[in-house]
Amino acid sequence: MASTSIPVVGSTERQETLKAALVAALLGVALVFLTGFAHPQLLHNAAHDTRHSLSFPCH
Repeated sequence: MASTSIPVVGSTERQETLKAALVAALLGVALVFLTGFAHPQLLHNAAHDTRHSLSFPCH
């Protein structure tokens, strides 16, 4: 009989993937909120259309 084996992902590899995903998510959230509440007019104008397209209030 032929046996089929399923590749097992190591727990270290899975932890690294989750860590990378968490860092990316935190960076994304920080980017949205830091530009969302930015006071300088240059940052506000740069992110204005993106905030409105994501339904993020800015005024």
